[in-house]
Amino acid sequence: MTVYAIGDVQGCERELRELLGKLRFKADRDLLWFVGDLVNRGPASLGVLRRVRALGANAVTVLGNHDLHLVAVALGEARFKEGDTLRRVLKARDRDQLIEWLAALPLLHEDPARSLAMVHAGLPPQWSLAMARARAREVELALRADPRRFVARMYGNQPRRWSPALRGSDRLRFITNCFTRLRYLTADGGLDMREKDAPARAAPGLTPWFTRRDARWRGTRIVFGHWSSLGFLRNRQVIALDTGCVWGGRLTAVSLDDPERPPISVLSHEPRRFGD
Repeated sequence: MTVYAIGDVQGCERELRELLGKLRFKADRDLLWFVGDLVNRGPASLGVLRRVRALGANAVTVLGNHDLHLVAVALGEARFKEGDTLRRVLKARDRDQLIEWLAALPLLHEDPARSLAMVHAGLPPQWSLAMARARAREVELALRADPRRFVARMYGNQPRRWSPALRGSDRLRFITNCFTRLRYLTADGGLDMREKDAPARAAPGLTPWFTRRDARWRGTRIVFGHWSSLGFLRNRQVIALDTGCVWGGRLTAVSLDDPERPPISVLSHEPRRFGD
């Protein structure tokens, strides 16, 4: 069995199909890790959802912000945003099954044998990996217990800093923002939810979440996506895989059996301006 991690697909089914061909992926043999954001902005979110769901145990996917947004829209707790391409999913005969499957996905996946973990966006410096595991479980249980109530309260940028004293919707929102939206931290370790540019062009005083030397999660390499302006990045702490396929970039995969091998990618067929 070969294990591959794949960056944000965001409805780019044609590119996903080409990438799987390039990987020589066999659904009865290999395993795929998807870093989240299977849907939205690309032309074929419905096809991507059906393809990944059909892989069953041969695919592991974590929730991204666009995936959660689809759940919220489907449940009537959010409106379409400019650029959303989710209508075919909502009109599909199997929409309820797809939304139910999506809402049951985890926020964090771990492979202790490889000393790897996967999230969509990031982790705050105050959390150890054990704390991240527990916090992810809190949100997963809340989402599965009452999806409508959860997504109705998940939008917003506050609170910006972790405290064990956080309760209720504030606590769940902070956790969700870390796992699905985080890019930058402020000097005091708080979340900045506005900056989306590459680190070289970021506002003064902000640092990428994975560069904090005092971060308690260090010791396990984190695989993540979400950050198209960052692009592919690989160091001892992280592997970043969002190479902006939906924005005219590439769809990228790495082998997790040999993470230092060159990445494998395919060019986008949907050239557009770079964005979020």
